[in-house]
Amino acid sequence: MSATVPTGSNSSPSVTQLVSGIVGDVQDLGMQHFALFRHEIKEDIRKATNAGSSLAIGAAVLQLGGFLVALMLVHLLSSLAPSLSLWMCYGIVGACVLGLGTVAVSMGMAKLKAVESLSKQASQVMKDDAKWLTTTK
Repeated sequence: MSATVPTGSNSSPSVTQLVSGIVGDVQDLGMQHFALFRHEIKEDIRKATNAGSSLAIGAAVLQLGGFLVALMLVHLLSSLAPSLSLWMCYGIVGACVLGLGTVAVSMGMAKLKAVESLSKQASQVMKDDAKWLTTTK
């Protein structure tokens, strides 16, 4: 309680002091919950940024490596199956690389979805505080 209580042995705090102490405590609690909520949002943003960076770097490396391997596989397939035209070899290898890329992007998106946009606990506390404040007035 933030209000000061008189030091006399027979004196007790007045109703005004008690109410002002309660209001001060509620304000302090609200500010602490808001600070916690803000901290958790910053942490979620940091996690999302890290996941996005990993996804972008992985996608770029996969694209370059996939391109080089695809060219190699096209020419390998063309030399192993001379009856296939070169454009057919490009189509076959391109379809395989496309499938692998789809799997890699799906895995990255699953990681990104695992990061919660807001902490459920912090948002529930803020909702409870807001509900309590609106019902007490």
